[in-house]
Amino acid sequence: MRNGRLSRREMLKAMSLAAAGSTALPGFLTGCRQAGLSDQALEQAGLRRDALDGKPRFLIVISAAGGASIVDSFLAVRASESNNAAKVNTFPDAQVQSVAGSPFRAVKVNASALGSIPVPVNTDQLSFVQKHAGEMLVATTVSTSVNHVIAQKRSLTGNNTWKGRTLQECVALQYGASFPIPNVNMGISGYAERGVDDLLPAYCYGELVQNPSLWPLGLDGSRGLKYAPTNASLDLARATRQQLDAQSIFGRTFADSKALTRWNEQRTGSQAQLQTLDLITRLNLLPNMPPQVPLTEYGLGTSPDAAQVTQVFPDFFTDPVQGQAALAFLLLKYRVSCSVTLGPGFNVVVGGANGLANPPLAFDFSHNDHRAAQAFMWARILGSLDKLIGLLKSEPFDATQSLWDRTLIYVATDFGRTRTRPDNAETFGSGHDLNNGVLMLSPMLKGNTVLGGVDPNTALTYGFDARTGRAQPGKMTSNEADIFSGVLQTLAVDTSGSGLPDASAFVKG
Repeated sequence: MRNGRLSRREMLKAMSLAAAGSTALPGFLTGCRQAGLSDQALEQAGLRRDALDGKPRFLIVISAAGGASIVDSFLAVRASESNNAAKVNTFPDAQVQSVAGSPFRAVKVNASALGSIPVPVNTDQLSFVQKHAGEMLVATTVSTSVNHVIAQKRSLTGNNTWKGRTLQECVALQYGASFPIPNVNMGISGYAERGVDDLLPAYCYGELVQNPSLWPLGLDGSRGLKYAPTNASLDLARATRQQLDAQSIFGRTFADSKALTRWNEQRTGSQAQLQTLDLITRLNLLPNMPPQVPLTEYGLGTSPDAAQVTQVFPDFFTDPVQGQAALAFLLLKYRVSCSVTLGPGFNVVVGGANGLANPPLAFDFSHNDHRAAQAFMWARILGSLDKLIGLLKSEPFDATQSLWDRTLIYVATDFGRTRTRPDNAETFGSGHDLNNGVLMLSPMLKGNTVLGGVDPNTALTYGFDARTGRAQPGKMTSNEADIFSGVLQTLAVDTSGSGLPDASAFVKG
């Protein structure tokens, strides 16, 4: 293997292992990818050979685009608790429900319209919190930007706290060497950007997916084409082209280009691996529906998991979040990826019970109608999470654990929202604010936990000690590195030499 690429002999061996259903394939591919890195490159990347031989853990990032407000969910403030209730974002007492044995709260909102959109908003977070509180952790935050794109990216890099790497890249580095596409990213804007550490192996960087329902149909070089040449002919043509490309003026001029190296890796090793694993079938939820979707006519088929997954996400084809969540489950089940990013975009999506699945600007529609927009979008996020967690719980990881037992969900958000409002107003707009909090869910977290707290007189959150978990009232400084470290430490990612803070308070004892 040279430059991170599998040789023909190595790929033939990998294909034979896959065809035989061998459990040795992941370890073999791990070794191949590691062999392509020098000891110096491994050290620079912070990659431990022994760590990569352990069982993988999985990260799912939910991009709550537009600013998901934590005081409109799990840290909501009752009016009776505040000396300034009329002027800050507090709720009538009856709308803020307690959860027995838990520090979390659940908000219930009933509104006749969503701003100027004549869609009723009737949401209740209680059932979600009651069901998942034991695996929920809320950590208060103070970010460093109220620009959407910048803040979104900083929510993934901890404001460049470790060489500018994203959380997804760190997880892919730790666990992804044996995965065909370790880091799949279906987010938008800053959530879809890669980090700035160019020393990482190429496979760590995110593979962008625009349409989760159609993307699987592109995971084979010839399937789905009528009258396509035989595989042997295609293999010969590809090998010839690779030789000619390397000898061309372009190939010689840019032989050391990282982009060209990655392209060569993808069209040799990665492409063959994807085809051998039959991901064009395993990840495809589209049914055979001629004449609109004539799969069998083109030699294609539907995933064996389609019935189960589409029952949970019936609108997978028309609702992007449902489609993304469905694909995320399959990517983890078939060990295609160890990190998946998904979430709502800023575009309107028609559908759902009231005819609207996603309002314009997602959470940022709070500029128009804060309370109803937050309630609507939190219901959208939590509903998808509940269904995805159910699927992950139903799928074995091994003989003793489910996929969910080894997964962490991080609900990343741009920033918070301003807390002031006109006197006792129930309909009001909000702006961007650095102060907020984030939600994480995992059996590996210290569940049923709030790190930090909220001042009821201002509705602003305050900080905590990331090592002990002790609340620090009055602390309002940025803690992006704490959140970043908490995610990685919970996922047992090796952070040696990173300088990241000890975030033991996040991890289940």
